[in-house]
Amino acid sequence: MLRGLWSAATGMSAQKLTIDVISNNLANVNTVGFKKSRPDFEDLMYQTISQAGSITAAGGQVPAGIHVGMGTMTVGVQKMFMQGDFKETKNELDLAIEGDGFFKVLSNEEELYTRAGNFKLDADGNIVTPGGDKLQPEMTITTEAVSVHIDKTGTVTLFDPEGTGTSLGVIEVYTFPNPAGLFSLGHNLYRATDSSGDAISGTPGSAGVGTIAQGFLEMSNVDVVEEMVSMIMAQRAYEINSKAIQTADNMLQIANNIKR
Repeated sequence: MLRGLWSAATGMSAQKLTIDVISNNLANVNTVGFKKSRPDFEDLMYQTISQAGSITAAGGQVPAGIHVGMGTMTVGVQKMFMQGDFKETKNELDLAIEGDGFFKVLSNEEELYTRAGNFKLDADGNIVTPGGDKLQPEMTITTEAVSVHIDKTGTVTLFDPEGTGTSLGVIEVYTFPNPAGLFSLGHNLYRATDSSGDAISGTPGSAGVGTIAQGFLEMSNVDVVEEMVSMIMAQRAYEINSKAIQTADNMLQIANNIKR
């Protein structure tokens, strides 16, 4: 009886975490470059009451045995890096990566990575994130430039009032062997870890690297309908686990009242 109480309790805890993850996904449905998360679970150890294959007193063999599980546990909350929908803005500094890869920025002297391409200009003309982190390699737009053109390979060209173009450099895109292993810092930023592997720089459009689309933003990849269905399933699973606890409690009460 007590085994059922604790097993159901682990189920309620797992579904509570599921709701937490879904809530964060839905809260960021309009966040530029946001990638949804998914919790992963696994079953706990099993109590073996009868071993499969053991020999009975009559000389037969137990075909399946008796193994009773102890519940579930969370093993990870994984970021899902599927492509989000694009939104056209016509803003010269709004950039979207079509395919794999991340922009690199410098935040407090630390190299971090982002999928959000809603860049701005600071007082010195540097291309920065909304939080003020500089795009790497650094790009400075001069006051003489009247327009900025960024092609799909990341080449940045400035045009003066006479229409003369000057190449400023190339915006590189960075990929990882395991992007799911990146550490989420918030503010649309990620940090490389031992699990993600080292960042691999590449020119946009080269093998395994996405291209850049100017004047577009990659929106969140959260599917509201899918999250709502997942929320209903988590709610029902939480409810049925609470019923299992109530049932186990009632059975214990019955056993406790036998002597009366």
